[in-house]
Amino acid sequence: MKLFYIHLLLLFGLTSTQMHAQLGGNYVFGFLNLPTGARAASLGGYASPTADKTLDFAIFNPSLANESMIGNYSIQQAIMPSGITFGTVSTAISLKKGILVPFIRHVSYGSFQGYDATGNATNTFSAFDFQAGASYAYPINPVFTLGVNAGIIGSYLETYSSYGFAGSFAVQYHHKNELIHASLLARNVGVQFKGYTGLEDALNPLPLEIQGSLSIKLKHAPLRFTFIAHHLNQWKIGYYDPSILPKIDGLTGDTIQPPNVGFFEQLGRHLAVQAELVTKGVFQLRIGFDYHRRQELKLEQTPGLAGLSFGLGLNFRKFRLDYGFMVYSKAGMNNSIGLSTKISDWKKH
Repeated sequence: MKLFYIHLLLLFGLTSTQMHAQLGGNYVFGFLNLPTGARAASLGGYASPTADKTLDFAIFNPSLANESMIGNYSIQQAIMPSGITFGTVSTAISLKKGILVPFIRHVSYGSFQGYDATGNATNTFSAFDFQAGASYAYPINPVFTLGVNAGIIGSYLETYSSYGFAGSFAVQYHHKNELIHASLLARNVGVQFKGYTGLEDALNPLPLEIQGSLSIKLKHAPLRFTFIAHHLNQWKIGYYDPSILPKIDGLTGDTIQPPNVGFFEQLGRHLAVQAELVTKGVFQLRIGFDYHRRQELKLEQTPGLAGLSFGLGLNFRKFRLDYGFMVYSKAGMNNSIGLSTKISDWKKH
């Protein structure tokens, strides 16, 4: 446990130099920030700190792996605009001490037509990313669980390839009444050890993120609310183009300053909220909202439902079906579907 806290302190120290940067375009292997499954997609791309049978939650946050996942298998698939697809395959294994969740994540960007320097068509090529690894969780007492995961990352673009290593560290707290869950998570801790053009192009930063979450379930109602504080290692995540200069109002002559992200705007961009209808029956409903995603991706004149996400879960006797729908903007959305089951439930007794 001492080693875990040392890692967290190192992470805070190593990331302090990035406190004044913006998100986007500064990292390699950005696909690591894609939702790990349909339920996570329906909640805004984040995993609730509640530990249950959702295997893809344990990929996002390794401290959520638990005994109820043992023997389950999960297949998650999502379709983004322009035919981009991504998904995960995972299962859970019981160890002598703790729970292991092996997983594979993959992203396919489709096929592209190649051209030479003079504009003549050449060969077609594809682009593909993957992460193969495992999450491990160890309960240190009845209310605290430590988790860690690690995996190899690969990225292929035509004849170019890049590789890296990434891991996560987390601690989860759950109250004995199971109504309150909380978690502290450090994601995408790692390094790129081979760049697309060789070793000299390596050592680019990964999309490191420190995140805290709190989940509260109402005692006398089937409702759960979760509050996410993301990118705690980086204060300024709101971005406006610094090349925009002040303008002069043609009518009044006043100087119009370029847009700026103030304190409360920056604070709001670090927050996301989730709500779930968690009945004991077949049907579950989910909704999420990420203010930062809305501000970054909305269309200025018609923001619509940008930043919102919706989904549902259907629990059948032998399997569970999840669906998630993320709204990036009117220009693009993400549909995710997930299937999870326990092989032993299909065996005849």
